[in-house]
Amino acid sequence: IILSSIYIHIPYCKQKCSYCSFYYRISQKDKKEMINSLKKEIELRKHYLNNNTIETIYFGGGTPSILTESEISLLINTITENYTVINNAEISLECNPDDLTREKVQNLKKAGINRLSIGIQSFNDEDLKFMNRSHNSSQAIESVQLAKEIGFNNISIDLMYSLPKQSLEKWKKNLDIAFSLEIQHISAYSLTIEEKTKLKSLLKKGEFSELDDIASSEHFDLLMMEAEKNKFIQYEISNFGLNGFFSKHNSKYWQAGHYLGIGPSAHSYNGETRSWNVNSNTKYIQDISENKIECEEEILSNFQKYNDYIMTSLRTISGVNLNYIKQEYGENYLIYFNNELHKWIKSEHVFIEKEIVYLSKKGKYISDNICSDLFKVD
Repeated sequence: IILSSIYIHIPYCKQKCSYCSFYYRISQKDKKEMINSLKKEIELRKHYLNNNTIETIYFGGGTPSILTESEISLLINTITENYTVINNAEISLECNPDDLTREKVQNLKKAGINRLSIGIQSFNDEDLKFMNRSHNSSQAIESVQLAKEIGFNNISIDLMYSLPKQSLEKWKKNLDIAFSLEIQHISAYSLTIEEKTKLKSLLKKGEFSELDDIASSEHFDLLMMEAEKNKFIQYEISNFGLNGFFSKHNSKYWQAGHYLGIGPSAHSYNGETRSWNVNSNTKYIQDISENKIECEEEILSNFQKYNDYIMTSLRTISGVNLNYIKQEYGENYLIYFNNELHKWIKSEHVFIEKEIVYLSKKGKYISDNICSDLFKVD
């Protein structure tokens, strides 16, 4: 049985964070049209995954927590009516701390959500203010406690490090609070400043300075150390989970699993092609009303599939399987990979164990550089 995933992209945000350029407000009329369009796309694309069994459903965005219990149930039911979904499928939803009232959490559970990913970012009010988040540290803690009280036992939180003025002590306090909440999963990311964001504008004006590479590495090192101390496994560079609580959905991406993306800008992959939907909400709704799926598509060449495999697998606990490279891409790709790999083994950034290549602790700091160096150019 080939297990696949469905990702539902809710293209609306209630706020505009300092580090994100993505933001759409929504009216009730727009929302109703979007929900109907998402439902219809789920039906129209039922054969994209070649009748594969669905293992995970993920509501992302945007702010998918703007959906009501009935809207979430409608979309989940539409999936179960048109696809084969395994029992106890992982059904995740991204949310913000200030969205999670007692009634909201209860409704999410009733609707079928069994995994919450809470965008906390920081337990420090100064950091949250800098990022223009609408919640405070107390709300962040309370949101996790509330979710646990309602009965969620698969909770992930997002944290950010390498923030301006975020000392190592402040970051340590963030981690102490996170682990004290007895959650099952943490996704932690170093701050990156994108173009056309408030942070980029403030940086150009000299209103703050980015943390240097040494300080950022110290933050990452502390993260790995504290995670290990608390029995969290670093199963991907930025993702840490207790045994049995790795994100099945995200793991699909890293293991070259097949997935269907529903909604504006959503990406899909079925093993042979990669496609992405139109990024205009208006055009998306109009096209769906005419039974059209407006998306761009590329047929992946052998070298693109190889590069994707290197990029995703090397970052994970699974590593890069040398036999798999030979089997899937051919002897020439294995020769190329081994030739490029030699200097990284010599510098102790990677190591080989039973025909599988893994990043060393040293290599995790520069994983992107190593991956790009191992890519093959057509």
